[in-house]
Amino acid sequence: MPGGRVDGMLDREGIQLRDILCRAVGPDRADRAFDAMGSAPSVSVRVNPFKVSDPESFAAAHFGCGSSPVLWSRCGFLLDQRPQFTLDPLFHCGCYYVQDSSAMAVGHVARESMERIEASGRPVRVLDLCAAPGGKTTDLAASLRERYGDGFVLVANEVMKNRASVLADNVALWGDPNVIVTSVDPKAFASLPGFFDMIVADVPCSGEGMFRKEEAAVEDWSEAAVDLCASRQRRIVADVWPSLRQGGILVYSTCTFEKAENDDNVEWIASELGGMVLGSDLPSMEGVIPTATGSLLVPGFVNGEGQFAAALEKTAAQEERSFPRKSRQKGPARTSSGALEKTKGGLLIHVPAAISEEAEILEVLHPLMCGVAQGTVKGRDLVPSADLALSISLGEGRFPMVELDRATSLKFLHRDTIVLDGAPRGFLVVCHEGHPLGFVKNLGNRCNNLHPQERRIRMDINEQ
Repeated sequence: MPGGRVDGMLDREGIQLRDILCRAVGPDRADRAFDAMGSAPSVSVRVNPFKVSDPESFAAAHFGCGSSPVLWSRCGFLLDQRPQFTLDPLFHCGCYYVQDSSAMAVGHVARESMERIEASGRPVRVLDLCAAPGGKTTDLAASLRERYGDGFVLVANEVMKNRASVLADNVALWGDPNVIVTSVDPKAFASLPGFFDMIVADVPCSGEGMFRKEEAAVEDWSEAAVDLCASRQRRIVADVWPSLRQGGILVYSTCTFEKAENDDNVEWIASELGGMVLGSDLPSMEGVIPTATGSLLVPGFVNGEGQFAAALEKTAAQEERSFPRKSRQKGPARTSSGALEKTKGGLLIHVPAAISEEAEILEVLHPLMCGVAQGTVKGRDLVPSADLALSISLGEGRFPMVELDRATSLKFLHRDTIVLDGAPRGFLVVCHEGHPLGFVKNLGNRCNNLHPQERRIRMDINEQ
């Protein structure tokens, strides 16, 4: 598995995969789901609408006729085969994100829920609680920007430090300056009572939606693990619940099919914490299974790996704190436009004016990433940051841009030395098909490659 025989797969308690599926999706659906587990996992991407003007045309041209739209995501596309994404420069430009099509259903539920959120003279505040590696974060960022323009702030949190660094890299590639990355325990958000208008909680689960991708997910499954996950999920939501304002929206999701972790938990949140389950048009879409509180996506019924998603409106009364602005005497400098300019470890960072007050409030969480890194001052030079090149806020004309062909783009991403004959000297943005990849400093006879070491392609770039 994937694509092999699955009927003999046992977990450590000796329960067969077919039995697990019967328990989770019912005997009338189990055979269809079981047969799907013997096929290869689906492949899908979601295009960045703020780097690509026409996602559908881009997908057709870039991935060929083997792409088809995902019903619940305007920018999502299923592929009939898996390309070598690592060797695609446009992947490193942040033009698209590789994400399971089922997981994109969470973004659809969030977009529906945004209809209930009114902007009230401040940015809409959204928390992606369990955000790594960044699929739902980048989906939310695009959806929020399409709806609210600059008038939103999205906090992407991942408690595991190693996963949080991956999240930060993916947020940087996506390039939205209104995303703030944190790495704190969910209970830390209780210090911000009533702060968020929406929380998306894709909570850790028993992982049946990973069965087709990861054999270990089957082997590690047990009824005890389901019970443990259900309990942990309730604790996570209860810990973060005070930070959601009254009338705010919780989008709750898992990649399991277990009722104890899905419907039972949504009903518990509604009854014990104070919420009203919201409807969705997702169950009306082909292959999506309606449940008591939400929607279930199961392999064999949809072209995806599996997801549950539901939404609730918080009805419980919630004290909301007034968060005073910090004194300007010791805080970061503010530009004439109202943006913040601050330094962190020698790195100059620009925080957009639209979210500057929210960014100051959120400093209590010690963000790993906030705003756009501009660069590091070395002597009389500001050595520009790779994140600046990838940001949608870069703007035209700030640096000369040089187009690279595919082979030279891959050499840049491999951190090889490249030569740009005829290009101006100094700091240049190198691009592929018009999309920025990063910076070089052109010395004439060669270039200093400023692509971050931790993001370099490590595989053989000559592989096809």
